Amino acid sequence: MRFATKPIRVGQELDQDHRAVIQPLYQSATFGWTGLDNIPKIDYTRCQNPNRQTLEQVIASLENGDHCTVFASGMAAIMGAFSLLQSGDHLLVASDIYGGTFRVAEKLLPKWGIQVTMLCTKDLDGIEGHIRPNSKMIIFEGPTNPNLRIMDIRAIADIAKRNGLLSVFDNTFASPYLQNPLDLGIDIVVHSTTKYISGHSDVIGGALVTNSQEIHDQMFEYSKTVGAVPSPFDCWLTVRGLKTLAVRMKQHCENALAVARYLENHPKVAKVHYPGLESHPDHALAASQMKGFGGMVSFEVDGTGEDACIFAEGCQIFLLAESLGGVESLIGYPPLMSHATMTEEQRLAKGIPPTLIRLSVGIEDVDDLIEDIEQALAKIPTRQTVTV
Repeated sequence: MRFATKPIRVGQELDQDHRAVIQPLYQSATFGWTGLDNIPKIDYTRCQNPNRQTLEQVIASLENGDHCTVFASGMAAIMGAFSLLQSGDHLLVASDIYGGTFRVAEKLLPKWGIQVTMLCTKDLDGIEGHIRPNSKMIIFEGPTNPNLRIMDIRAIADIAKRNGLLSVFDNTFASPYLQNPLDLGIDIVVHSTTKYISGHSDVIGGALVTNSQEIHDQMFEYSKTVGAVPSPFDCWLTVRGLKTLAVRMKQHCENALAVARYLENHPKVAKVHYPGLESHPDHALAASQMKGFGGMVSFEVDGTGEDACIFAEGCQIFLLAESLGGVESLIGYPPLMSHATMTEEQRLAKGIPPTLIRLSVGIEDVDDLIEDIEQALAKIPTRQTVTV
């Protein structure tokens, strides 16, 4: 079964009572037993639910994985991966990581006795220098948020395996349509299903995918124990959104490339970050491990942080809002939104200047999107350079 068929057919047989084409919503907290000697496969929704089970089957199939555990949010999924660690373990975290993951690694994990080291995962030769006898896991992502850098997934997975580390990769920005990290040797793939997987900005969720039965059992037990599970309706909505993932991602990629090329040639833009551009330093690496370059574009205005804010507030079709991956185009200002909990010094170290803008390019008519960008850039004052 090919990719576009999987989210429409996997785990979604017609129901026996009415042969409904769409799976019913099992909005029930509990399920009846036929007798005390016959425990049902699904008895309580915190533990499992038919809608959740279907979603897990679909996501696992799209990532070419054997097992999936879904969670109530992307961050709950991250915590599910971290639940494999215990006090005294050492965790390696890519310095270019999502702000929420950075916050957990910096603020929470040390309180639980887990040692954390931030490192640059672009420096392949330097990774092993950070590994200690008690190192147990490395977590990284790509394309990264918000600079859209690309990591060599297979190389880092190989380093992890050689040193007995679990490798965890956040695949949210790419989606399973564009990239399958398990095929490149990764142990655990993370998704914020809020983003491209559900695709309509109407549900919060997360997922962990693995080929290891042992790892899956531990993460599933964690979700059941702490109750970090999605509702049946959230699962139903996510399955519905997944049905159009292939067609949505094609349009996201096409629109994002057109927007990136427009920005690259604009006099008020200093730098564009999009792996689909030949000028991107990781373009060749992205092309070697991705099927497309995604719907995320970031750029730096040629000016000040104030100019960036003028642009962010001046768009009309691009909505000023958190999140990404929906059908609608969104604009984010990382210093005050996705990376606001970092200090300015930390942001600058991660390559996030006050002039940086992040775009989640939707599936609207691309000419409308470019015209919206053009009129917003026109609001930035033209500052003449005075020579003495």
